[in-house]
Amino acid sequence: MNDLVELDIRTIPPARKHPTIHARLDILAPGEALTLINDHDPRPLRFELEHDRPGMFAFEYLESGPEVWRVLIRRT
Repeated sequence: MNDLVELDIRTIPPARKHPTIHARLDILAPGEALTLINDHDPRPLRFELEHDRPGMFAFEYLESGPEVWRVLIRRT
């Protein structure tokens, strides 16, 4: 994987969004990243990761709405 990988979750059913994201994040090696694309701010995901996997991921907002959010999530 590399920094150019994008995961667009806007069309994924809500119940599958977080499991899909976690599956993709689990295969990242330290230093690798993906860009998450969503139709709302993924703050709940960020809080979830900070709680369940403290210090493992860094978030960088590339675009902050109002219609599209793009967040670079890097495994530290």
